[in-house]
Amino acid sequence: MGKFTGMIHVRRAEISDAAQLQRVFASTSTYAGTLQLPHPSFELWQERLENADPKDTRLVAIYDGVVVGSASLHLEKKQRRAHVAALGMGVADSFSGRGIGTALLTEILHISDNWLNLLRIELTVFCDNTAAIRLYKKFGFEIEGTHRAYAFRNGEFVDSYAMARLHPHQAMVPVRET
Repeated sequence: MGKFTGMIHVRRAEISDAAQLQRVFASTSTYAGTLQLPHPSFELWQERLENADPKDTRLVAIYDGVVVGSASLHLEKKQRRAHVAALGMGVADSFSGRGIGTALLTEILHISDNWLNLLRIELTVFCDNTAAIRLYKKFGFEIEGTHRAYAFRNGEFVDSYAMARLHPHQAMVPVRET
C-alpha cells in the first residue's frame, strides 16, 4: 500500500495508468522539463508500462482519483554501479506547487534508502527549472556539474545540471580532490 499525504496517494504504477500518464506527460511544462516530446501517445505509455524493467520502480501520485504525477528509479545495469539509480519525475502542469513532487520524492527515497540499499541517486534537470532544483535540494540533492547544450528544446539547445544525492545514513564516501 502506498503512502497518503493529505489527499495525495502514492502507489506503484500499473499498466492501466497508461492513459493518465500520457495526459501528465502531455502537459507543456512536463514534457519541456523532461526529455519527452510533445503529444505523447497512449501506445507509448502502454508499451513503457508493459515492458518496464521489473527491477525499476515507477510510482504515481493520485489526487482525487486521478494520476497527476510520476517518479521512477532506474537501477544502474553495470555491476560496479549497482549502488546507483537514476531518478525521473514529472508532475502535471495544473498540479505544480501542490506537494505532488514532495509526496513522490518522499516515497521513492524511502524505497531507495530502506528497501533497495542504494547509495547514490542521480538525475539531470534543466538549469532554468528553478522549482524542480529547489525541490531536489530540499531532499539533499546537490549540483555536481553542468551539461552544456544538453538537449534541444523549443528550438534551442539548453543546459542541464547533473545532480545527485548520497544516502544520508551511509558512511560518508571520501571526496577526492581533482
